[in-house]
This record gives sequence, C-alpha cells and structure tokens, in this order.
Amino acid sequence: MDMEKKRVLLAEDDENLGHLLQNYLEIKGYDAKLFTDGESAMQGFRTARFDLCIVDIMMPEVDGIELVKEIRKVDTQIPVIFLTAKNQKEDIIEGFETGADDYITKPFSMEELTYRIEAIMRRTYGKIDEAKIEESYTIGKYTFNTIRQLLTINGKSQKLTTKESELLQLLCSHKNRVLERNYALRAIWIDDNYFNARSMDVYITKLRKYLKGDDKVGIINVHGKGYKLIC
Repeated sequence: MDMEKKRVLLAEDDENLGHLLQNYLEIKGYDAKLFTDGESAMQGFRTARFDLCIVDIMMPEVDGIELVKEIRKVDTQIPVIFLTAKNQKEDIIEGFETGADDYITKPFSMEELTYRIEAIMRRTYGKIDEAKIEESYTIGKYTFNTIRQLLTINGKSQKLTTKESELLQLLCSHKNRVLERNYALRAIWIDDNYFNARSMDVYITKLRKYLKGDDKVGIINVHGKGYKLIC
C-alpha cells in the first residue's frame, strides 16, 4: 500500500485536536485536510478526492452523522472512522447504520488511531486477492459479482458497499453452513468487540433486505454461533 498517495478528510471542530491529528497523519505519510465543521467538510469532499474520512460525531453546522449520510450519497465505498465520546453509544450505532466502518473513543492514543487506519486501509485497498476469491456466486435467483460488488436479480442490480460485499462473500463461502460470528468479526472488522458486533447486525439486516426477492433465500441466526445463508 502506497500511503503517500492516500488522502484523508479530517472533520474535527476542536481545532487544537484537529491540527494535532493533521500533523500526526502527515508525519505518517498521509495527505490530511482538516475541516472544523460538517458543512465545510462536505463542500471539501465534493471538490476533492479522498481515500479515507475521519469524522467527529459532535460538530457545529452539520454533525458527523449527517455528514456521513451526505458522503454516502456521493461515495458508498470510501472508508469512514468516527471519533466519539464515551457517552455516545446510540450515536455510534446510528453511525454504523449510515455505513461507517469503525470508531475510536476519545481520549485515544495516536498508536491506536494508526492501527485502526492501517487496518481499514488494508481491508479496503489491499487485502482482497482477486485470484483467491470466487468472482461470482449464485444465491438462488440472485447472482453476486464479488469484483464489481453487484447483487443482481431479474436484471436489476444492487451495488453493495465494501463491507456488505465482504460479509456476503463470507456467507456465500459458508453457504448452508454456519458462519461463526466471531470469525466474521475478526475477518472483516478486525476486533470482535460490542460495537463491531452491533455493526455486523446492521449489515446482516441490510443483506436480508437485499435478498428478499427470492423467498427460498435467507440468512438465519444460529443461536450462540453465528449466521447461515440458506438457498
């Protein structure tokens, strides 16, 4: 991964923390652009290319949740990390529902931030070896193209986000067998903590919605173990 070319949108209304993070990211080889409110961050996102967004939930003008909703309208694939306070559990869950990839709780160490950024960058830009995964799966009446991240039925296609695609790939590779919950969490989210588990629940719900077009296809819960894609 060539980090020198990776551009980071940093949305943080605390200017001291924002400049500290910006300087740290630049030392680590990223090109970081700081915005101190959600509105200017959205304008910046629309006028420049970025590879990663780091977004504080609590910001003036437009908060982080609304900012990411707008970002997702423009780009469904770009990875997003939320910066949160410890008392914002509900906001974190809502953030995952908007398509955020990870979160980090204030106060945090720069080493932890680096770990999370690098993990997401590997997952998004470097970890998938196309030669080692199936290019397409048949799921009942659906066709799932893993490279293009398209789920198609009756000529209609649903574009999946990177995380939706990765999770569906795992389910397909375990079709009609149990996909262990902790295995999926470690494979896609790196860490099997509470918030990542809730995030995966959100993505399972989304995949179930996408697969409603075939009543012989379903994702069932296997109590105490994980999920099973049946078709």
